[in-house]
Amino acid sequence: MTRFTALLIAAATLAATPAFAGNYTARTTTAPTAARIIASDVSWACGAGACQSRTDESRPAVLCQGLAKRAGQIDSFVVDGRAFDAAQLAKCNLSAKGSTKGTAAVANAN
Repeated sequence: MTRFTALLIAAATLAATPAFAGNYTARTTTAPTAARIIASDVSWACGAGACQSRTDESRPAVLCQGLAKRAGQIDSFVVDGRAFDAAQLAKCNLSAKGSTKGTAAVANAN
């Protein structure tokens, strides 16, 4: 009986352990107008030209685009210590608030 109880406790502990959360940091061209931004269902804490978040969301490109829509142009986006390259940032910034590149790309596609 004690072996079964130990297995049951171990299983409950594993089930209660939260998923691995990633650390996200974004530097923006201009300082965000809000201290807290909700984008793509993620809460970002923002200060003088930078925003940070911690989430188990596993789609960094979507998170970058969501933040860009609310905060504007992203100069750097770092996920768990790994920075987006120039191509990834360019794609992210197509969604940036005030960007005309995203609308021009859509207009050219039609």
